[in-house]
Amino acid sequence: MSVRRGVRAALAATAAALAASWATAQPWPARPIRMISPNPAGGANDTVGRLAAARVADILGAQIVVDNRGGAGGTIGAELAARAAPDGYTLLAASVSTHAFAPIIHRKLGYDPLRDFTPISLFAIAQNLLVVHPSVPVSNAQQLVALARAKPGTLNYASAGGGSTSHFAVSLFVGLTGIVKTTVHVPYKGGAPALAATMAGEAQFYFGPMPGMTPHVASGRVRALAVGGTKRSPVLPEVPTMAEAGFPAYQSQGWFGLVAPAGTPAPIVTRLNRAVVEAMNAPDMAQKLTAIGVDAASDTPERFDRFIRDQLELHRRIVAEVGIRFD
Repeated sequence: MSVRRGVRAALAATAAALAASWATAQPWPARPIRMISPNPAGGANDTVGRLAAARVADILGAQIVVDNRGGAGGTIGAELAARAAPDGYTLLAASVSTHAFAPIIHRKLGYDPLRDFTPISLFAIAQNLLVVHPSVPVSNAQQLVALARAKPGTLNYASAGGGSTSHFAVSLFVGLTGIVKTTVHVPYKGGAPALAATMAGEAQFYFGPMPGMTPHVASGRVRALAVGGTKRSPVLPEVPTMAEAGFPAYQSQGWFGLVAPAGTPAPIVTRLNRAVVEAMNAPDMAQKLTAIGVDAASDTPERFDRFIRDQLELHRRIVAEVGIRFD
C-alpha cells in the first residue's frame, strides 16, 4: 500500500470512528432516515423495500425517506450507500443484484459487498418469472427456445441492466438453452422499464422478479411461461417451474434485505434488526407480499452476513459452470 493510500485509509477510518461515536452519543433516530432504493420506482426491489420501510418506520417511530437512485443494475445506489456516513441515517435496500450478481459481472465495482456494508436483515425472497409479449406464438418455455432457434435474430430479451436480478435470470436461461447467439439482449435502467418494454413489444421476453408483474399477467399484457424457483408460486399456481418446463438445471430467485454502511454502531444495527424482524413477521405484511409473489423473510445480522457470502459464492460457481455470457 502506498503512503498516500495509507493516509486516505487512516482518515476514512478516523471519520467512521468519529461518526459512530457521535451516533451512539445521540438519541437515535433524531431525524429522518434515508433508505436508498438502487432501482427506479415500481421495480421489485423498490416495491418490497417501500412496504418494509413503511412498517419499520412505524415501529421505530421515525420517518424513513425512500431515495431512488437507479441505474447500472443497482450499483450506482449501492456505491452511494457504501460511501455514506455510518451513523444510522443512510441505509440501502440491498438485493441479490447489488450483493451477489454485480461483484461477479463487473470487474471494477465502486464498493465491496462484504467489506463496505453491515448486514441488518433479509426482507423477502421472490420468484423470478419468465414472461413473453402476447404476440409471441408460444405457450411454454420449450416452445420459446424452439422459436429462438428457428428464427435467429428475431427475439429480443429485456433486462434491468448489467448486474441486475433479471440480467442474471435471463442470461442463465439463454445460456443453458443455447440461444445466446440467436437472441438479442436489450438492457434497460431498471425492472419497471424492462417490463414496460416487454409489454409494449419492444422486447419479446423478460425473466425477472415477480413483484409488479402479476397484475400484467392477469390483464393479459404479458403471458407467463415459468417460474425460476424450486416450487410453483401460490399467486400463479398454474405456471410451472423451469424444472417442470423441461429445464431441471435452471434455478434463480431474487432476495431483498437491509444493509447499512460498514461501521454503523452495533446498538443501531440491533434496533434496526429487531424492527425489521417485527415488521416482516406481521401477518398482514406476509399477506401483502404473498399477493405480489414474494415470501416475507427476516434474520439476524450474523446469519444475513453468512447468507450474502453463500449467495456470492453460489453465483460465482454457477457462472463458471454454465459459462454464462453477460453481453
